[in-house]
Amino acid sequence: MASKKTLAFKPDYAIAPGATLLETIQSLGLSQAELAKRTGRPLKTINEIIKAKTAITPETALQLEHVLGVPASFWNKLERNYREALASIKETRTFESGAKWTRKFPVQELLKRKAIAESVDDIGLVRAMLQFFGVSSISAWKQVWTVPTTAYRRSPAFTHSPEATAAWLRLGEIEATKLRLSTFSKASFKRALVRIRGLMNSTPQDLKMRLIEECRKAGVGLVFVQELPKTCIHGAVRWIGDNPIIQLSCRYKVEDIFWFSFFHEAGHVLLHGKRDVFLEDDKRQSQKEKQADAFATNQLIGEVPWRDFITTSDFLESNIIAFADAVRIPAGIVVGRLQHEKRIEFAHFNYMKRRFDLTKSGGA
Repeated sequence: MASKKTLAFKPDYAIAPGATLLETIQSLGLSQAELAKRTGRPLKTINEIIKAKTAITPETALQLEHVLGVPASFWNKLERNYREALASIKETRTFESGAKWTRKFPVQELLKRKAIAESVDDIGLVRAMLQFFGVSSISAWKQVWTVPTTAYRRSPAFTHSPEATAAWLRLGEIEATKLRLSTFSKASFKRALVRIRGLMNSTPQDLKMRLIEECRKAGVGLVFVQELPKTCIHGAVRWIGDNPIIQLSCRYKVEDIFWFSFFHEAGHVLLHGKRDVFLEDDKRQSQKEKQADAFATNQLIGEVPWRDFITTSDFLESNIIAFADAVRIPAGIVVGRLQHEKRIEFAHFNYMKRRFDLTKSGGA
């Protein structure tokens, strides 16, 4: 039998410490004026405490202890609980209007990934989403994710669904915080890319941790996050503090697109500034995107060997395999480039491409 969730009762009012103070002095037969005289506080202050217009300070609490025999800790606790209750009531009223905001996010998928806690009501869901993003309010979320004029906002990938894209990026941030990154060095990262290119024929099962570690030692955070509904992103690059973060979705789950996406993002890290933020979809058009494309293309297959291959070879399976072996890359990457350049049909030789999804355990 499924367990039923119960809603905890939370009153929408708060009882001020002044009410308890009034009851206490009345039970002792003291007037407000007499209490003011005995504590040495102005009558106006005593009256405003009772009317909840003024807080009981630690100093006043000690004075009340001396006069009334009730511990100062009691009055301090009453005051603290009252202020916390007021803040909670205010927050709840604000969150009640936030249910519409949460419906813009892929909540069910975030729940499935255990990225947010399950909630029994709309207010709880608002709290869960704010905690997930590490912000205190919906207005703060907007300041962080939608107000700044960043590359996010100029990217078609972001405008497709700002909320889903923000959630995908946040998942990457959370993963990146788990990495103990070294100090970033361009030189170290360039050397790491040489070693990484040598890993390209590894099986997906062996590759993931080796890739992450090579990048980590060079000060680059590499995270793999499966795409969310209403996003269309291959990858992203941004800086968190002094470290660049490369985030990949393995969107099409084939090796040629995976490796191109990885080296494309690596190009952004090496070629462009710390303040730049890049979200990659299928419509890359800016000059910096073209530069990153060229970087990835040359990292995978040098211009000279590629030109020799396409001008002297028939694009037969045996020739593709021989060329791939000569330049030490998987044959599927050669197939992908031939398809992209429309030298062969997109349906040709797809069986030579390995399936690739490092967002999942096992990688395949």
